Amino acid sequence: MRIAIASDHAGFYLKELLMNRLAAEPDLTLVDLGTNAASPPVDYPDFALAAAEAVVRGDVDRAIMVCGSGAGACIAADKVPGARAFFAGDTYTAHQAVEHDDGNVLCLGERVTGPELALEIARGFLRAQFTDQERHRRRVGKIAAIEAASNFPVEALLRQGRASGWTTSPAACSLRASCVGWRGKTASRA
Repeated sequence: MRIAIASDHAGFYLKELLMNRLAAEPDLTLVDLGTNAASPPVDYPDFALAAAEAVVRGDVDRAIMVCGSGAGACIAADKVPGARAFFAGDTYTAHQAVEHDDGNVLCLGERVTGPELALEIARGFLRAQFTDQERHRRRVGKIAAIEAASNFPVEALLRQGRASGWTTSPAACSLRASCVGWRGKTASRA
């Protein structure tokens, strides 16, 4: 199994411990996506994005992302369509999130989880397999449907009258580059 491991500066030492200790696990190939030092400070969304995208592209089977609390990394990684990121502060959550929810990005917090517990959490995550039971497939399918609806183009919402707070007026969009939406249309909060 190929595993990406990434961190920001606040998760660097735990990432290094996981890299070193998990390297001895049979059948694991670890891919270090950075950061490469505890200083200077770096932005966790950049590394969470790299880890989640590696999973979604199929470059790796799963990923572990470490930041200070695990929260920011989880929020950022879960924005990548197809990533199912979760925080685990215990071993039960680590394996249950894979078995029932098909979780593929484990987020940990160096400042809130001791190193030995973090290692056991990571091992639980990596050893777990999705049960593939009908009820779990159905629930993961519903998660995918929510994700698809969340990425629904603003233009389509406007046509349905469900985006009353949005406008497609280019003049209303002060950050045009970030407002370009589906088919080159612009969208911004009114």
